[in-house]
Amino acid sequence: MTLKNKWVLITGASSGFGAAAACAFGVEGSNLLLGARRLDRLKEVAAEALRAGALEAHFHALDVSKTASVDAFVAWGRHTITNHRSPGARLDVLINNAGGAQGLDPVAEGKDDDWETMLQTNVLGVLRMTRAALPLMLDNLGSSLINIGSLAGHVAYEGGAAYCAAKAGELQITRALRLELNGTGIRVTTVDPGLAETEFSLVRFKGDVARAKNVYEGTRPLTAKDIADIHVNIDELLVKPVDQAAVHKVYRRTT
Repeated sequence: MTLKNKWVLITGASSGFGAAAACAFGVEGSNLLLGARRLDRLKEVAAEALRAGALEAHFHALDVSKTASVDAFVAWGRHTITNHRSPGARLDVLINNAGGAQGLDPVAEGKDDDWETMLQTNVLGVLRMTRAALPLMLDNLGSSLINIGSLAGHVAYEGGAAYCAAKAGELQITRALRLELNGTGIRVTTVDPGLAETEFSLVRFKGDVARAKNVYEGTRPLTAKDIADIHVNIDELLVKPVDQAAVHKVYRRTT
């Protein structure tokens, strides 16, 4: 699938995998629709994508935990595509990237706010965005729906019950969509990274820089660009750095 002049929608595009994906698709000469809650960061990502080669890079506020926000974002996206494309509004690539973890508490000490945030973004957010965007993809043979999952969706670990459950939910949503969309020509993919150094841990530990940095200490983790550079027709892709044998088994250097 050539990506030049294709329309690509990326959620959670203000940082991490989303921002890296925006630049990667920009290099390919795509048109971008970028969504996240941090508009200042989105503006910077859009500008960087344009410098990388994107033909268009538009951005709009998006909170995938709220149906009204998702519907408004997709309506804006439809209007934007219609103004730049003929015939009609068709979306070529949807990347459901918005999500993340909150806290690392065992179930016995877990907090409702953390659990609800993880399930709202990683599970319901994927469902909401897909439901809203699918009408723009169904008559577009060869379009791609890419969900960003996690190694945590395959293997559980202590303190990760809610996040692991949420990412396992994303994995099953992807598998169900692949069955439901069979015959439409839409490619349905989940990309599931292991240890990757982004803002993930900083968000999980609610701004605790030292604790977040410690997660990657002595390792050679994946980067956001590693994930963004994956452009192939796949069903499921599990990606780990060489230093990670399992979700809980990471080699750490002492020097």
